Amino acid sequence: MNIYLVEDDTIYAEFIRKTLGQNPAHTITVFGSVEAALPHLDTLPDVLILDYKLPGMSGIELYEKIKSKITEHKKVIVMSAIDDGNMVLSFIQKGVRDYVIKDENVIESLLAVLEGKDDDYYLFN
Repeated sequence: MNIYLVEDDTIYAEFIRKTLGQNPAHTITVFGSVEAALPHLDTLPDVLILDYKLPGMSGIELYEKIKSKITEHKKVIVMSAIDDGNMVLSFIQKGVRDYVIKDENVIESLLAVLEGKDDDYYLFN
């Protein structure tokens, strides 16, 4: 599974990369900004994990830019430390299917989405 992570917090990005990378089936590439990731998105990875708040273009702006290329076999996960129902609703209205809160359960939430068990896992606190 080819995973791109767009996260500007280098320590947090490394934590996610190392933890998800424990599964040998996961190949994870980290980008610190949307602008760094854009040249690599001509072909979408299996999974794109986007931080909502990024320097420059936001994760949701990138989602809007690429959503026409997203097929049912690709996943886009938006992450944020902000637990705001109105914001999540606006993401859903834009077409985002997977949203994960950056809290103590972030890895479990990400794995649930990656493994297709997100219907069985409560992703919103």
